[in-house]
Amino acid sequence: MRMHDESMDIAILGLGTAVPPYRMDQEDTSRRLTEALSDAGYSDSSRWAKRIFRQCGVESRYTCEPNLLEPAANCRYFPSADKHTEVPSTSGRMAVYKRASVPLAAEAARKALADSGVQGNEITHLITVSCTGQFLPGLDAALMGELGLRPIVARVPLTFLGCAAGLKAVCLSKKLVAGQPYARALVVCVELCTLHIQPSSDREALYGASFFGDGASACVVGTPDENQRDVFLLGEERSVLLPGSAGEMIWEVGNHGFDLYLSPSIPRLIGEHVPTEVDFLLDGVPKPDLWAIHPGGRGIVDIMQDMFGLSDKQTSASRTILREYGNMSSATILFVLNEMKRLLREDGAGFKEGIALAFGPGVTAEMIRIAYSPSMQARNTEGWTDNATEADAYA
Repeated sequence: MRMHDESMDIAILGLGTAVPPYRMDQEDTSRRLTEALSDAGYSDSSRWAKRIFRQCGVESRYTCEPNLLEPAANCRYFPSADKHTEVPSTSGRMAVYKRASVPLAAEAARKALADSGVQGNEITHLITVSCTGQFLPGLDAALMGELGLRPIVARVPLTFLGCAAGLKAVCLSKKLVAGQPYARALVVCVELCTLHIQPSSDREALYGASFFGDGASACVVGTPDENQRDVFLLGEERSVLLPGSAGEMIWEVGNHGFDLYLSPSIPRLIGEHVPTEVDFLLDGVPKPDLWAIHPGGRGIVDIMQDMFGLSDKQTSASRTILREYGNMSSATILFVLNEMKRLLREDGAGFKEGIALAFGPGVTAEMIRIAYSPSMQARNTEGWTDNATEADAYA
């Protein structure tokens, strides 16, 4: 059964992404880091780092910090045998963040506006997202001038919510524009994760150093008009705190940047709890075609593919983004959706239903039903698959 429901007429109208100019080749970064570890007397850590860099599913990443491309002996973010090497302080890292985050975020936002056909003066809500840096007046205030937004735009900064925050912002934007046909929300995520690489031999620090990258992404959310093309319609969402997971993903402010701990149990926790939550969200709807999975690591994509019996094609967008950009925290999910849109355009795909999922500290799982519509005519013809929850709510 198909349904046409006005509550489902809110969509991602346009997407944009941006990365800094400095590309970190995974093999080169691994070689330089393991050299630094060996020279500093950490032979065991050097061997472990070489293995995890090879196995994490990343081939390249981008960084705003050119020092991360320097030879091992000159990189202040790597362990050093020279005890007098100055390690970047938190305040120093935040100065780089403030300088680099605004132009990168603005680039992604301009691309999203252009892709959507929406002008800056039409934006009614601005949601900014970041967990890798802070300053005041913040990113939201800085982007107002950069993008020519009206001073009365409603601004909502989401800070320090981790990898799930990008999808949380999309779900929030859907609520903010609901029932307002002319409302347009601009979501902008920027994360400079590599600024927090630690000059440490600890396995937790080396694991984080192996696959996080820098990037910005943005999207425009609103009610599509009849001429809108290639949109992702937004349906019912669900947010859940997984039980017994509080200590599995930790992100704290230290003297030399932010200290991250990621438990190796995270993929297992996701495999144990997320299928039930997805079943609640779908509520009897058949398994959809599209799966936009936040690639928090290769193990997360692997467990999702195994648990839901997904094909390699269904996880290709997530794996491509992980391989070419790494995990960019909150910004990553919009990179995945942008890559998915590119693939669907290339295939000449028609209306397809799907789901987007992201995971963050808590451990929190954010998910939302989506549908790709190449044109509004296709959306009006095919609609969404019915389920009991929606039918009861809008009968």
